Amino acid sequence: MQMVSEVMTRNVMFVSPQENLQRAAQMMDDLNVGVLPVCEGERLVGMITDRDITVRATSAGTAPGDARVEEVMSADVRWCFEDQSLDEVMQQMADSQIRRVPVVSHDDAHRLVGIVALGDLATKTADEQKKEKVEQVVEKVSSPSEPDRSAQPGAQSAAGGGANTASSAGGTGAPAGTDAAGAPGATGGTAGTAGSAGTDGGARP
Repeated sequence: MQMVSEVMTRNVMFVSPQENLQRAAQMMDDLNVGVLPVCEGERLVGMITDRDITVRATSAGTAPGDARVEEVMSADVRWCFEDQSLDEVMQQMADSQIRRVPVVSHDDAHRLVGIVALGDLATKTADEQKKEKVEQVVEKVSSPSEPDRSAQPGAQSAAGGGANTASSAGGTGAPAGTDAAGAPGATGGTAGTAGSAGTDGGARP
């Protein structure tokens, strides 16, 4: 059985919830990604996408230099563990129509240790039967979905426990949220050294 640890991307860049949207957008541009984990200290508290910045912030009429990441990020994040099976995570992606799932530690801190993306599954999976399942997941994830307005204050969040919509892939009761280690700062930090926030073959989502 293939595990998440075999395909996940480690050393993931993240941003602080107190950082402004302009800096988050600059990081996405520098890394050529469309999503960044949001971490409070070492704890995963959400995810922010380029769509959050361009649609949620713009529709509210907020200036990128004034609005903070926490104002538009998705706080209800789905996540998984690195010793979890890929089959479980792929089912989670298909059910929730998400392309990336943060990988967190088993300890109480639930630190971000990586990200697993559809691109990782497509390029790092050798089993032909599993490749067929990846194609099925891609097809389901790409299908039109209902508008996502679930990430509101009061929803079960990664900061308090939950998962990229409502529950974790393993249902083991840790933190949660949508589609980290290292201290946060004005320019974010890394979950190890440096790296990308789980790119799908280098393409933006």
